[in-house]
Amino acid sequence: MWGLVPLFWPLLKPAGAIEILAHRMAWSLIVVGIALLALRRWGWIRELLRQPRKLGLIAVAATVITVNWGLYIWAVNTGHVVEASLGYFINPLVTIAMGVLLLKERLRPAQWVAVGTGLSAVLVLAVGYGQPPWISLTLAVSFAVYGLVKKKVNIGGLESLAAETAVQFLPALAYLLWLGSQGSATFGTAGAGHAALLAATGVVTAVPLVCFGAAAIRVPLSTLGLLQYLAPVFQFLLGVAYFHEAMPPERWAGFSLVWLALTVLTWDALRTSRRTRAEAAAAALSLAAETVGGTVRPVTPPREEAPKV
Repeated sequence: MWGLVPLFWPLLKPAGAIEILAHRMAWSLIVVGIALLALRRWGWIRELLRQPRKLGLIAVAATVITVNWGLYIWAVNTGHVVEASLGYFINPLVTIAMGVLLLKERLRPAQWVAVGTGLSAVLVLAVGYGQPPWISLTLAVSFAVYGLVKKKVNIGGLESLAAETAVQFLPALAYLLWLGSQGSATFGTAGAGHAALLAATGVVTAVPLVCFGAAAIRVPLSTLGLLQYLAPVFQFLLGVAYFHEAMPPERWAGFSLVWLALTVLTWDALRTSRRTRAEAAAAALSLAAETVGGTVRPVTPPREEAPKV
């Protein structure tokens, strides 16, 4: 669904990107509120209101994801689908770089190779464009910051989206009312079908996120990480094959370097995951042996005496 969403935003024209964004924020809260009402999950709100730090982090997350959503809608509707897909390709590399710079994490050699290759790709694309690929970089950085803040907030996906859209709702509603007072709103003026599509922005936002949250507790994390590459792959293919965006040689070169970096990153993640599982299994077997039969000690072979002269 995330990979095919570039087909949806052009259907909302003649609405502009900011109007679409405002509808997305407003209707998302309504959809998520209905879901929470059906699930009867309201207890977290009282606890959240008692934690000003978490409320501040949610406000930051809401601001950052607003930038991400708005830029993505604008990029798709102005013919920059391929560049938008690049943003989500390089997002894992930006996340790793932020881990080093902000959290002082230590990288494995393969991760350094991946980050260096990704930086080379950005430089190649900057030379090809004649300027840095700012759409891709803004999307990647904003989503990486969003992920970092969400990690610190540490509440469920549906609850987090509800809190973030609650922060967004009043500014979005105020903008839509102002737009209506100026006679510039398209909601209700471009037909019932168009109004229904604008209202559906809440469903388009919430349903993939709910599915992702449901998958996160059923699918191994390594598999989930690989599946997340499908969205930018579909977006890239749509940009090239459906929207017929240009792919000059320098853009192919930049994308190839990004894909190489992601291949190295994925290989390293899978190798590390297998090693961690093997170590955990060995530790479990050792613990079981100690519990059942006492501590197992290695047998030391007798030391040979030196021959007498």
